[in-house]
Amino acid sequence: MPTDDVTDDGSALKEDDAEDLLRGIAFKTGPPRTVGVELEWLVHDLHDPEHPVPTRRLEEAFDGLRSLPLRSALTFEPGGQLELSSQPAASLMECVTSASADLDVVRPALRTAGLALSGIGQDPWHSPRRMLRAPRYDAMETYLDRIGPAGRAMMRTTASVQVCLDAGHEEPGPLGYGRRWQLAHLLGAVLVAAFANSPMEGRRDTGWRSHRQAVWAALDPARTSAPAGGGDPRAAWATHALDAPVMCVRAPEGPWAIPAEGFSFRDWIRTGLPRPPVRADLDYHLTTLFPPVRPRGHLEFRMIDAQSGDDGWVVPLAVTTALFDDPEAAETVYRAVKPLAETAGALPAPGNPLWDNAARYGLADPELRSAAEACFATALEALPRIGATDAVQDAVAAFNDRYVLRGRCPADDMCVPEPEKDLQS
Repeated sequence: MPTDDVTDDGSALKEDDAEDLLRGIAFKTGPPRTVGVELEWLVHDLHDPEHPVPTRRLEEAFDGLRSLPLRSALTFEPGGQLELSSQPAASLMECVTSASADLDVVRPALRTAGLALSGIGQDPWHSPRRMLRAPRYDAMETYLDRIGPAGRAMMRTTASVQVCLDAGHEEPGPLGYGRRWQLAHLLGAVLVAAFANSPMEGRRDTGWRSHRQAVWAALDPARTSAPAGGGDPRAAWATHALDAPVMCVRAPEGPWAIPAEGFSFRDWIRTGLPRPPVRADLDYHLTTLFPPVRPRGHLEFRMIDAQSGDDGWVVPLAVTTALFDDPEAAETVYRAVKPLAETAGALPAPGNPLWDNAARYGLADPELRSAAEACFATALEALPRIGATDAVQDAVAAFNDRYVLRGRCPADDMCVPEPEKDLQS
């Protein structure tokens, strides 16, 4: 495998080198031991969340946040969503403690400005609006506008809990990277269903438990889909990434160029137009791909709606970590979710019936409810083994009792009528 300095000198990227780089950097295998979380939040008025917050007021509040002493990286999304990205932690509890400490600093600062964080997967009240202006977001919006309105909704009104875990061992077994990759795309549908928390848009019921997931699925399938087919995940991801359309060609000054529709990164390498791509272009291209599980040296789980409550985000983080990083739990949950592959069929996530059912019905889908019950039972057994505190275990148990065992998800708390589905099927 070539070393990274093959293209660090700014020379034109060759196709073989790009494939080797993608195989090498996507799955940096090793003993699962690091955990991270990226928390996206909607920012609303403290006393009247349904009242739109003027952009100027948000900008002034965000300027004040940038000087806070945080361990997490603080960024803002185009619609004014706030994101905290934790540093890699050696354990679940180190991650929880670190992210919680940063939130304990951010929340009072926002309250001083009369603002609050809202953990909802998609803004239920406000129309999409653009707050941030930058070449990246200008190019992304122009590109996604070709496909439809979902791009603007995704950029401006959605929020999630993204869990980051190691890719796994090199060797086969319950913690091997191939098994973890397969498990992630089956368990991912269960996570969508269990934590669905975005049933409304524009003050109206959308008919989806996770409308956020429906929005992501409606973007650009070549960009938001998992790699097709089975086999070695490294080879599949390399092919997928090179064949994905180029969103934009960056420029030092002025607007970034938007290539013709269907112009892939492989095409860019082969044609060398509008200029030959270099390693930095490949790195950037990877940041514009949004599959539900994104390999970035670790696995980034991107399918979970933002959760309500100050500590609601801890539950999906704890459940996912327990099911992937405890060997006994990983083996048990793999057996529990493997039958879901029949419903998923041959189409990759999220564009298959399993993921569609998860987003549309949540745990009202009997198959997903059964799988969620098994997953939560397994996670509750595993949490003490990975060092979870009583408080974290209690939070997961309370979520299990309130939602999973009753076939409900957080979206049901927003008084949305039951979806039309034959629950006996």
